[in-house]
Amino acid sequence: MSWDIILFNTNQKIDSIEEVDGNQFEPIYFTQILESSFTEIIKDDNHREIKGKDYSINFFADGELASNKMISLYGEHGLYELIELAKKYGWQIFDTGLGEMIDLDYPEKNGYEDHRKYVEQIMKDR
Repeated sequence: MSWDIILFNTNQKIDSIEEVDGNQFEPIYFTQILESSFTEIIKDDNHREIKGKDYSINFFADGELASNKMISLYGEHGLYELIELAKKYGWQIFDTGLGEMIDLDYPEKNGYEDHRKYVEQIMKDR
């Protein structure tokens, strides 16, 4: 099961999704940055899959400026790769499953382990 996150490009420090101010978003070319940051990328029309050791990062490419980008992760290491990019470019990361912002300095507080528990709970409820 994928881990869906949203990358935000904003100068606003977002502690909670409820306090997001869309006027402070800064559009950038997420696709170009992602494609230039990784070496192994599988392209299929506008779908991109970044392949790494023990992870993959999936998204849809676009040639337009955007202030946010939906990404699907498979594997914990993908999150850490994106955290490094987030720190470099000033992005923030929202975990759609947990409904929380990911703490880039302490991702273990609400990162992969919480996502794993969330998936386990969903699977139990089926």
